[in-house]
Amino acid sequence: MTNQLLWEPSSELIQASNLKRFINEVNLDYNLNLNSYADLHNWSIDNIEKFWSKTFSFSKIIYEGEIVSVIDDASKMPGNEWFKGVKLNYAENLLRHNTDCIAIEFYNESNQKIVLTYKNLHQRVASLSSFLRSIGVKSGDRVAAVIPNIPEAIIMMLASSSIGAIWTSCSPDFGVNAILDRFEQVNPKVLLVSDGYIFKGKYFSIDSKIKLISDKLSSLTSIVSVDYVKESSLIGKIDKVVPWGQLIDEYKEKKIHFTRLPFNHPLYIMYSSGTTGKPKSIVHSSGGTLLQHLKEHILHVDLKKEDKIFYYTTCGWMMWNWLISGLSIGSTIVLFDGNPFHPNKTHLLKIANRENISIFGTSAKFIDSIEKSNVIPSKVGRFKKLKTILSTGSPLLDNNFDFIYNKWKTNVQLSSISGGTDIISCFALGSPMLPVYKNELQCIGLGMDVSSYNELGESVIEEKGELVCRKPFPSMPIYFWGDSNGELYQKTYFSRYKGVWNHGDYISINKKGGVVIHGRSDSTLNPGGVRIGTSEIYKIVEKNEDVLDSVAIGKVIDGDERILLFVKVNRDLSKELKDSIRENLKINGSPRHIPYKIIQVEDIPYTLNGKKIEVAIKKILNKEEVLNKESIANPESLSFFKKISI
Repeated sequence: MTNQLLWEPSSELIQASNLKRFINEVNLDYNLNLNSYADLHNWSIDNIEKFWSKTFSFSKIIYEGEIVSVIDDASKMPGNEWFKGVKLNYAENLLRHNTDCIAIEFYNESNQKIVLTYKNLHQRVASLSSFLRSIGVKSGDRVAAVIPNIPEAIIMMLASSSIGAIWTSCSPDFGVNAILDRFEQVNPKVLLVSDGYIFKGKYFSIDSKIKLISDKLSSLTSIVSVDYVKESSLIGKIDKVVPWGQLIDEYKEKKIHFTRLPFNHPLYIMYSSGTTGKPKSIVHSSGGTLLQHLKEHILHVDLKKEDKIFYYTTCGWMMWNWLISGLSIGSTIVLFDGNPFHPNKTHLLKIANRENISIFGTSAKFIDSIEKSNVIPSKVGRFKKLKTILSTGSPLLDNNFDFIYNKWKTNVQLSSISGGTDIISCFALGSPMLPVYKNELQCIGLGMDVSSYNELGESVIEEKGELVCRKPFPSMPIYFWGDSNGELYQKTYFSRYKGVWNHGDYISINKKGGVVIHGRSDSTLNPGGVRIGTSEIYKIVEKNEDVLDSVAIGKVIDGDERILLFVKVNRDLSKELKDSIRENLKINGSPRHIPYKIIQVEDIPYTLNGKKIEVAIKKILNKEEVLNKESIANPESLSFFKKISI
C-alpha cells in the first residue's frame, strides 16, 4: 500500500538544490551517472570512503595537514579512526564568516529581540576565549553550562571549542541532582550560568541551585554568571563568580587563536535521558560532529547562506548542538527561549511569520498541540519564506501531516527526522529531491547503512524490525566518559549484533525508501507474541479529539502480556469514549492493539527533552524503583501510577 502523496519538489527546486550540485560533482569526479536520491544513497554506502571524502571537500571544511586515510578500517565497528592526518577546529569552521551578515536572532516570550552579526559574534568569542585561556583552560578541559537558550551559550561554547575544551550543558529547569548526576561525572573547570529563566511568564531564579551545585563540584575554578532577567545574587557570595559583562569589558581581544586538533578530538559530552539509571556521558568528536551536521544541513535540509533556520530546543537537547552548526554555512540561526504557547498559542508562529524563517524546526508534540488547540497557522500569517518544516522527538501522526498541508502551508517540505543524542544527528530525514508521503520520513541519510532487522537478524523490507546501521559513520560516539575499557559502549550499541549498531528503535523501510519509526524497541508491546510499537497505538488513539495525550504499557497478567492504555482527556473518560478508542484501535490497528484496560490520568510523564516516558511507568507497575526522577520534566505525574493495582 502506497501512502498518500502530499508534496513534491518542482524540477526548478531540484536543479537549484545543493544536493543536485553534489550529485553532479560526484558524477564528474568518478565518471558516474547517478540520477536519483536512491542512486546516490546506494553509492554512498557502497563507497563510504569516497562519499565521506567528497562530503568533506564539498562542505569546504577548514583544516590543516594531509588526509592519510578517510577511515582506517571500514570493515570494523566501533573504534574507527576518521580522517587520519587532519587537524581542525570546530569553532574556526563556524566563525569563518566574519561579516556584517546576521548570525543569530534571539526571541523570547516577551518579544525581546537580540541580533548579533557574524562580526559581533566573532568579537565576543574572542573576548571569552581570551578569558578562558587566562584562567588556564586548555585542550581537553571541560566547560559546562546551566543556561537558557540564549546567545551567551553559543558564544561560550565557541570560545571553549576554539581552545579545544569540551563543552557540556544542561537546561536551567533541570533539578540539582539531575545536573550533578551529569557534571560530577566529567569534572568541569568552568561553569556558565544565568540568574534564572522565564517560563509561561513566571520568573525562576536558579541562584540557590547554582550555589548547591558549585559546592559539590570541587573541580570548578570559575563560574561565569549572565544576568538574563535580573541581576544575579551570586556576585560576592561565591569567590569563583565572574559577571559576563565584566569579561566582555575587560577582554578586548580582536583575534581568536584557534587550536587545530585531530579530527577525533572530543567536542561535546552529551547525556542519555537517565530515566532508568545514571545518565551515560556520550562523547562526540569535533570532526565527526562537524562533518555529519554539514552533510545534513547542506545536502538534506538544503540550507543556504540566505536562509534563517530555527529549531525549538533547549541547551539540554542535541538539536541545540545540531542547529548551531548552521553558522558554518553563513545562515542566520534563530533562538527562542521560553514556552512557545505563551502569552498565547500563536506566539511562536507569529515570530516565524514576521521574521521570515525559512526552515522551522519543532517537535511532533508542538504540531499536535497547535492542532488540538484549533490554531490555524494559515490564518496567523502567509509564511512567505517558509520552505521546510522539520519535526523530531517522536513520530508524526498521520493527522499531523494533514494538518500541515491543509491548515498551515500547501507548498512546504515537511521533513520528519529521526536520530538521537547517541549519534548527535539523524538516521532518517528529508531530501530536497524527494516527495513527501503521508506517515513517512522521506529517506535514510546519506552514508548511513540503515536497515530493519527481524528477530533472526535478517534485513527486511516492508517489515517492522530493529533499526540497525551496518557500516561506521563519523558521528558515532568516540567513547563514553569514564568507560575506560569500552564495556558499557559495547553493551549499549553492539551487544545484540556483533559489529552492527543497534539503535533501540523499531523501523520499517518501504520499497521506495520511505521510513516509518515505530517507537522504542525497549518499550515494545508484545500481546500474544505479536510485537507492537507504542507509536502505532498513539497514532490511532490521539486522533480522537477528546484525547490530549496517551501512554501504552505492557504488563504480564495471567501469563500473557496485556496492554494498559493511560489517557489524558479533556472530559470524563466515559464508557462511550472507551468503546470509541477500542473500536478505532481494532479497525485501524488490529484486535491485538486493543488494550486490556483504559485508564484516565491527569498527566503523562515526559523527559526534560520532551520525550514520552514508558519504561519508568512500566517499572512502577512492576513494583520496581524508578531512579533519577530529576530527569523527568513532570515527576509528580508518576504518583498516580503508584496507586494503581492491576
